[in-house]
Amino acid sequence: MKFVDEATIDIVAGNGGAGCASFRREKFIPFGGPDGGDGGRGGSVYAMADLNLNTLIDYRYARRHEARNGEAGRGSDQFGAAAEDIVLRMPVGTIIRDVETEQIIAELLEPDVKVLLLKGGDGGFGNLHFKTSTNRAPRQKTPGWPGEAKKVKLELRVLADVGLLGQPNAGKSTLITAVSNARPKIADYPFTTLHPNLGVVRVAPEKSFVVADIPGLIEGASEGAGLGHQFLRHLQRTRLLLHVIDLAPFDPEVDPVAEAKAIVAELKKYDQELYDKPRWLVLNKLDMVPAEERAARVKDFVKRYKWKGPVFEISALTREGCQPLIHAIYEHVAAAQYRHVEPDVRFAAPEGGEQGAV
Repeated sequence: MKFVDEATIDIVAGNGGAGCASFRREKFIPFGGPDGGDGGRGGSVYAMADLNLNTLIDYRYARRHEARNGEAGRGSDQFGAAAEDIVLRMPVGTIIRDVETEQIIAELLEPDVKVLLLKGGDGGFGNLHFKTSTNRAPRQKTPGWPGEAKKVKLELRVLADVGLLGQPNAGKSTLITAVSNARPKIADYPFTTLHPNLGVVRVAPEKSFVVADIPGLIEGASEGAGLGHQFLRHLQRTRLLLHVIDLAPFDPEVDPVAEAKAIVAELKKYDQELYDKPRWLVLNKLDMVPAEERAARVKDFVKRYKWKGPVFEISALTREGCQPLIHAIYEHVAAAQYRHVEPDVRFAAPEGGEQGAV
């Protein structure tokens, strides 16, 4: 299935039915009085998050969603029937934004919770509604109220605890394959990953976290180069970023420190809040570095990068060093989740370590 994380659709709520002006006419009842009923309410438009969906592909092709109008009132005290509401099912993590005002209408963060997007129009009043002690034969009636209509933009931001950040071919897809149940495409050329991949990492039977792998970033991504800038939004809900570094690039002239600084600079250009998230360094592909040179290469990288935060040395291909990384991530995510739930954070420990300069 093609991954689609943006779509623009038109949604229209139903109009209310018109009221009826009618009088009771029966044999031997010459002055039966008014009996025109009110119109029915138009259908409303709701949105609901569905755990079984992971893409907005359905809304790429079905661009207009319209609820039915309410029925008109009839004589003999018959009110019009209300129209059925429509429920638009979307993936968890979808943001619904008004195209004209760019305001957020709703964020679908919990499954099976309905959120009202547009209210259907109320039905009009029949002449029965206007009957009083002094106005016994009213001929007034009102039309139904129109339903709301909007053009909205749907934006999917995947819900993941940990996001992988790095250059193409840094080994992010190999890492997510090694530690989770995700099976993304892996190849020895850049831009293998074309859309975000989610994987669930099981630390214990009841302990797990979700990791997201997005297409690699390159220098100039904030101006539209490469693919990663299109999916950086998927990292905005993560609690931790893992900056995966290739310590053994194919081209010996490539400097891993310069590439790492370029990635972080693009991150800062895109979103300051995303740049300020806790970030760890994961030095990958140590299996391609001779054992006697590993310590010196790691020390040289950290020194030149001026990094003072957590550093992990791994080989995603051989899974060397992955288990300590997994346990450290889980402890951080569990602690961050606890601090997020607690209403009083005065006694919470500071999150993450000091981050390096760009």
